Amino acid sequence: MKLFLIKIGKAWGVLKRDGFLNGGKRIFSAFFAPFKKVGAGDVLFITGGVGDSALYRTHHVAEELELHGFKCSVTVQDSPFLAGYADKFKIFIFHRVISTPKVSKLIQKIKEQKKEIIFETDDLVFDTKYYKDHDYFKEMNYFTKKLYEKGVGEEILKDEYVKTCTCTTSYLAKELEKYNKKVFVVPNKLSNQDLETVNKIKNLKFKIENSDVVRIGYFSGTGSHNKDFASIMDALFKILEKHSNVELFLAGPLDVENKLNKFKDRINQLPYVARKKHFSNIASVDINIVPLEINSPFCEAKSELKYFEAGILEVPTVAVRNQTFSEAITDGENGFLASSTEEWIDKIGKLITDENLRKSIGKKAREKSLKDYTNKNSHNEEYYRYLSSKL
Repeated sequence: MKLFLIKIGKAWGVLKRDGFLNGGKRIFSAFFAPFKKVGAGDVLFITGGVGDSALYRTHHVAEELELHGFKCSVTVQDSPFLAGYADKFKIFIFHRVISTPKVSKLIQKIKEQKKEIIFETDDLVFDTKYYKDHDYFKEMNYFTKKLYEKGVGEEILKDEYVKTCTCTTSYLAKELEKYNKKVFVVPNKLSNQDLETVNKIKNLKFKIENSDVVRIGYFSGTGSHNKDFASIMDALFKILEKHSNVELFLAGPLDVENKLNKFKDRINQLPYVARKKHFSNIASVDINIVPLEINSPFCEAKSELKYFEAGILEVPTVAVRNQTFSEAITDGENGFLASSTEEWIDKIGKLITDENLRKSIGKKAREKSLKDYTNKNSHNEEYYRYLSSKL
C-alpha cells in the first residue's frame, strides 16, 4: 500500500512538472515497467523508479558492462517476477530501492545462494540527515515524501551481508566508506544512443539568427534548484547589466520571480523536456553554467553530468568550484571553475567577449567528455575485475 501511495505522489509530481501530455507518457511507461520480464544473465540491476536517475545508474551502467563482456538486465523493484530472479543471476545491484516484502524475499533468496549484493546510489539519499532540511525534500508532495521518510536503501546499505557499494563521485564514496564498505566510483556516462543523438545535433551546426547574441543556459533538471540558482543571482544580474547582447535560458522548473525581473525580456524559460529535446536545448546555448548551493553535503555529492552533457556538444561550462567539478574540469582548459561572485562574473565574462575562447574550451570539453564520460570509451577496469571475480 505504501509503495502504491508513493507512486501516486510521484505521478502527480510528474504531471505537475511535465504537463499532461509529456507527463502522461512517462507515467504510462512507468505503469508497464514492472511487467517486463527479463532473461537470465550475470548482473541484474533492480531500481526503484524509471526516471533519469534510473536511466543513468541502471540502463547506462548495464550497457557499459555489456560492452565489457557481462550479460546484464534491468528490472524495477515492484516487478511481480522479482523473487524468481534470484536463481537467474549471480550479481544483484540495488539502486534506490526501498524495503518491501517483495524486495526482502529476493534478498533472502540471494543470501541463501551466497550470491553478490551491491548497494548503488547517485545521491545522498540513504540517510535523512543529508536532505531532511533541503529543498529537495521540502518541495515534495506528501506521498512522495513517504519514499524519503527513511533513507532510501538504508536497510540494504546497513545489511552486514552487503560488502560493496557503487556510486557516482569520490565525495559520495567517502560517505559510503564510513559504513565499512568497499566502494567503486562508477561515473555517470552517456550511452551509445546518446552519442548518436548528440552527433546528429552537432552535425546540424546549429546557428542562432542573431550571431551577436550570446546565450547562457542553466539546465536545472528537477524542481529543487532554486537555492543553487540563487547562489549566482548577483553575478548574473551584473552580467546582464553589463552585456546587453546576453540572453539567459533557464530549462526545467525554476522560480524566476527574483531580482532578474529587470531583464525579463532577455530571459527565456524552457519546460522540462524529453531527452533528445534536452540535448537540442543545450546545443542552442553558447555557455553552460552549473551553480550549486555552497556548504551543502547534498549538493556536494552531485555528479558532473551537467558538465559532460554540455561538453559532448562543445558547449563550454562554468561550474561551481567543488570537489566533483574540480576533478572533472581543468580550469581554463576544458571548462571554468568559480567559487565567488567575482569569479563567476570574470569567467562567464571571458566567454561572452571571446568567441574563439568559447570554441576552444568547447572542443576540449568534448574531448574530455568522449574520453571519460561515454560508455563507448569506458575504462573502469578495477570494477570490471571485481565483478568478474563474483561470477
